[in-house]
Amino acid sequence: MGKRIILTPSIRRILQQMGEQIKLARLRRNIPVQLITERSGLGRTTIWQIEKGSPSVSMGAYAKVLHAIEGMDKELLRVCREDAPGRVIQDAILVRRRASGRRRRLIRHDQE
Repeated sequence: MGKRIILTPSIRRILQQMGEQIKLARLRRNIPVQLITERSGLGRTTIWQIEKGSPSVSMGAYAKVLHAIEGMDKELLRVCREDAPGRVIQDAILVRRRASGRRRRLIRHDQE
């Protein structure tokens, strides 16, 4: 028996929304579940769990279904690509390093 995954309500809503979006992408393209099972190698029940946003399904299974929907697995590359908060933190650290480097150079010149 696998581990039970406990999620916050907000994460659960995100997974449910993602599952719904996967289902809508499949339906927009008029791809039946049977074809997704053939392309992905996953069972019908797993496909339905993914389309409901089940946290117990592996990330690999989600990727296989996205790939089966005409190569949508490439969309996974967008995750964390636009990391604005991370860039702000990184830039602040770089500015501090640059400022401390200037102070060291000024001190060295003053000592000469």
